[in-house]
Amino acid sequence: MKKAIALLLAAVLTGCGPKDAPEKKDVPSVEELASNPVRLKELRQQCKTDRATLGDELCNRVAEATRKRFYGGGNTPYTPPENPPKF
Repeated sequence: MKKAIALLLAAVLTGCGPKDAPEKKDVPSVEELASNPVRLKELRQQCKTDRATLGDELCNRVAEATRKRFYGGGNTPYTPPENPPKF
């Protein structure tokens, strides 16, 4: 009886082992996406229509690259006008 319990326990614990991770797709970096506007536009459209297939990681990078292209480096200083407007 003890052998049967030991074998059953071993079989259960073997099934609880770590699973093989799915292969990770080669996801381009934000800089690569930002430097290629045509590819970025295609991926933005695909993320809008089929985000589940592309995956959150890629679509988040596409969004970050879009933001980076729109805002640039973000180092544009604010220069107020010399004569403030009169209200």
